[in-house]
Amino acid sequence: MRLSRLSRTTLGVVAVLILVLVYVPLFVVLVNSFSTSTSLSWPPPGFTLEWWQRAFRSAGAMEAVGTSVVVALVSTAIALLLGTLISFALQRFDFFGRHAINLLVILPIALPGIITGIALNNFFRTIMGIPLSIWTVVIAHATFCIVTVFNNVIARLRRTGTKLEEASADLGAGVFTTFRLVTFPQLRSALLAGGLLAFALSFDEIIVTTFTAGSGVTTLPIFILNNMFRPSQAPIVSVIAVVLVIVSIVPIYLAQRLSGDDEQKAP
Repeated sequence: MRLSRLSRTTLGVVAVLILVLVYVPLFVVLVNSFSTSTSLSWPPPGFTLEWWQRAFRSAGAMEAVGTSVVVALVSTAIALLLGTLISFALQRFDFFGRHAINLLVILPIALPGIITGIALNNFFRTIMGIPLSIWTVVIAHATFCIVTVFNNVIARLRRTGTKLEEASADLGAGVFTTFRLVTFPQLRSALLAGGLLAFALSFDEIIVTTFTAGSGVTTLPIFILNNMFRPSQAPIVSVIAVVLVIVSIVPIYLAQRLSGDDEQKAP
């Protein structure tokens, strides 16, 4: 299907406008992190590295970074384990309710974050009687991080099939040997891509975190929200926001490269 010149031009203009709306605010945040103005006046009256130095010397910011990293790592580890097991169960076995379970696994990432947050808050506090803490945040994040791992792994299982594993079994290899030498190498890049996406998703999540974090738990997004409107803190928040964007982009970029390389290698 060939588009007319007018259609191509219109689509190009719309695409450029969308990219401008998405990336210009990020560029403004980057510039503000070097601004000499404490009120972030525009255009910046001058540029300085003072806010970057103060941000990295801020005990609250560093503690929030550490909390976010711990939550993201543990959530990703749980997601890798459970997401992989669910993928094998749904792809390799046929049983009653398989499609319903598939829907339930994907549903957490499709639901609005505020709905998930309220539901988990009620579950932890009202039903289970568990006080909110860093571990309730980890469990909450794992519920939607599982989806990214699940999608990557089950897509790889569907594409690779079971012929190599059957051949390995015919040659006398046991279940664990087959998994170690045949199955896992085929899944390695999918697991890495899913894990990187899960880490990025958890690291900058704020809506579900707000409902499931205890009073003493401050992740980096919550730290940004709490300090955004405080006097003289706006430039430091801009610095932290830039770091957050970078930390989120790098895993997504690596995951995309891994997925692209696998697509090129596929027969």
